[in-house]
Amino acid sequence: MDRRQRRSRKAIMEAFISLLEEKSYQRITVQEIIDGADVGRTTFYAHFPTKDDLLAELCNDIFDHVFSESPEKERTHDFSAGNQTLKEHIAHILYHIRESSIPRILRGESSGIFLRCFRQRVTDWLPERIRIGKREGIPRPFMLHQISSSLIAAIEWWLDEDMRTSPEVLAGYWMEMHGSHLDNG
Repeated sequence: MDRRQRRSRKAIMEAFISLLEEKSYQRITVQEIIDGADVGRTTFYAHFPTKDDLLAELCNDIFDHVFSESPEKERTHDFSAGNQTLKEHIAHILYHIRESSIPRILRGESSGIFLRCFRQRVTDWLPERIRIGKREGIPRPFMLHQISSSLIAAIEWWLDEDMRTSPEVLAGYWMEMHGSHLDNG
């Protein structure tokens, strides 16, 4: 992607995020995104075939950072020291959820797209950080799915509670619930 294409893509993404802060995903039109980004319709569709693809890409951008092997120090939190525990990784994810447009996405009608993307990223990410304790007759993919689903359910509960619990405390709750299922939890 050349510099002009990167600028256009960034402008589209920023316009979309700005609109998400103002209104629900379903009410946002492609024309509003185009107008906010000051790009043409052809440029928009060259980057994103549909608005759902734009949302999925936003989710992936957020996850690329959150699931990064070398996160940078940030204004409200610092997980840059490396060699994080699973609890610290989860707290980092929670900070990004709290500080982004994700709560609005999850509370809206677009949550299905986001949750599918999130579940896949968590399911791909977890095996690198945990060893699931052996359970007689329970397939590993099933265990991974259940553990990932539990994290998503914890996040949904947290959002319903208006994120009053700190990310570290919620990560601790989740670890307490699942530590017995993880060999190194």
